[in-house]
Amino acid sequence: MDGPELTSTENPGIDADTISTLRLAMLPGIGPRTLTALIDALGSPQQVLDAAPDQLAVVPGVGPKLIHTIRTASHHVDTESIVAWCRDHDCDLLRKGHRDYPRPLEDLHDAPPILFARGRLTDADELAVAIVGTRHATAYGTRQADRIAYGLAKAGVTVVSGMARGIDAAAHEGALSAGGRTIAVLGGGLGKIYPPEHVGLADAIAADGAVISEYAPDAKPRGGMFPQRNRIIAALSLATLVIEAPDRSGSLITARLAGELGRDVLALPGAVTSRASRGANRLIRDGATLVQTVDDILESLGPMARSVQTDDGHEVRNPAELKLNELERTVLESVDASPTLIDQVIARSGLPAHQVMATISVLEIRHLIRRQSGQYVSRI
Repeated sequence: MDGPELTSTENPGIDADTISTLRLAMLPGIGPRTLTALIDALGSPQQVLDAAPDQLAVVPGVGPKLIHTIRTASHHVDTESIVAWCRDHDCDLLRKGHRDYPRPLEDLHDAPPILFARGRLTDADELAVAIVGTRHATAYGTRQADRIAYGLAKAGVTVVSGMARGIDAAAHEGALSAGGRTIAVLGGGLGKIYPPEHVGLADAIAADGAVISEYAPDAKPRGGMFPQRNRIIAALSLATLVIEAPDRSGSLITARLAGELGRDVLALPGAVTSRASRGANRLIRDGATLVQTVDDILESLGPMARSVQTDDGHEVRNPAELKLNELERTVLESVDASPTLIDQVIARSGLPAHQVMATISVLEIRHLIRRQSGQYVSRI
């Protein structure tokens, strides 16, 4: 449940639970797991802030130093300044459990309690693929990242990456050039764009997608923040595609996290003599799906846990549906998840029987429907 709306002029339109969560999340020494444990134990963010020391002490991982920090939270975090920055820079505060919070992140045991977001996240962004790779990309790598991202965006898939130099930037730019959606997850605050030459890219992404971070706007990026943000990239996406990653690469961390979350791990092969491709090639050796085209990616994903309403109004249950032409889509949308009489499919679609029968065969081959018996089919 959302908390009551604050009536103060300093925080218009932001509910009290969001402000309390913000104050806690920005405290030094409190990570997402500890904050979740505190709220679970005490009931709400404000009850955590109001709790007595002995109440806080019963939560695992909360010692005297952290208790003192929580009890003096207002001295450590200036929520009014953060909210004012967000208001001045068109930045939204997204609280875990709130309706605007990205649902896929709830699969993380350490999901960020608060996200800062410039731009707009939509339900259709659940149909997303991450593209990650080395900052020191070759010309081959940047061309492939741009090509794959362009094709995914054209198909209606949101491209997620980390806005770093190299492969990440090429992926974002490919999606933007296709007029599609892309999400950048930062390893620092939205007010400290890194690398600094990507300020313009961040603005372009926010105009047609979203730039997000779990860190306060003034947080300068540090080395440890980038592996931490990789879990968000992996969780937001149905699959993570690695394009050029050397043996020691943050992209391989993202791929590992994706696998641990039950997401697909994909890799685009590179030359065996290329140091930049050693990590990606090793992923393929170890079982990652080898992809060369956008179709390879869409076919590898399989049915989604929940259907997604795309921006053009179609309900997608399997990313492979994005490859369908209008005739195939019409027939597919005339089939229910429960057994559907073929005569009913013909009537619903308004198409000639021979076209429907031929299209059903195509949809079967693409594993989008199954034939239940001679006269019944169902949507997978």
